[in-house]
Amino acid sequence: MEDGFRLQDSRIAIVGLGLIGGSLAMALKRKCAALYGIDSELATLELALDKQIVDQADSDPAKLLPQVDLVILATPVPVILDLIQKLPMLQQKTCIVLDLGSTKKDIVQAMSALPERFDPIGGHPICGKEKLGLQNADANLFQNSPFVVTPLERTTLRARNAAEQIISMVGARLIEMNAEEHDRALAFTSHLPFLISSALAGSLPQEFAGLIGTGFRSTSRLAGTPAHMTMGILQSNRANLLDSIQIFRHSLNELESALRSEDYFRLEHILNQSRTAYYSITEN
Repeated sequence: MEDGFRLQDSRIAIVGLGLIGGSLAMALKRKCAALYGIDSELATLELALDKQIVDQADSDPAKLLPQVDLVILATPVPVILDLIQKLPMLQQKTCIVLDLGSTKKDIVQAMSALPERFDPIGGHPICGKEKLGLQNADANLFQNSPFVVTPLERTTLRARNAAEQIISMVGARLIEMNAEEHDRALAFTSHLPFLISSALAGSLPQEFAGLIGTGFRSTSRLAGTPAHMTMGILQSNRANLLDSIQIFRHSLNELESALRSEDYFRLEHILNQSRTAYYSITEN
């Protein structure tokens, strides 16, 4: 397979036209030779065609995948794993495969078993909203956001070039990591915050709901994400997530201990350490 890849000459299919897949389609529209959308929801397909987000759309991958040079898997993690198993039956010619799953180890492992005609590379744009669906998609969603790529040992320069051109086109920042590093990092930066937001929202007594302000709203915002969109993430990254919960629990225990013992000097010290850590994080 030749090393060269030209985005403008490529036929691309995006499987999954939700928030991420739909936003990517909007950002890539008219930047490639043809753009196809595949989704299981008829209403989503109709919206994609009505807004001219894609050139063609269908619920059956078998009708569109044989035409493409590159397929982008933008569905929840369990669906991506299922699609990888089906790809050999759906696409008979050489094809680059880029996934956008929120965890990488299981997906990269599944990709490694694809026939040689496939050129796989893992990916994960670290951006989003709690309101999902194509109706909330935004072509600027990826601007200045990290976009992790996790190449396999078999990934060619052509697939790397494809990922780099797409990431550059949507205005994101490419970060290369291996799948294990990615999953451990995301347990702390994404998956744990979702669980903390969910716990916070679930622990609020209903009679206090009328008294919440911007602090509670911003801290609990991720709890608005539909659970069915996160279950595959939590299951596939379970071990790393459990580790992050233990570390978070230790931090919360320290705060509780200082408060329970009325050691306000220690409490203030812990809070100042956290404040310093916050500014160090957000300035990067």
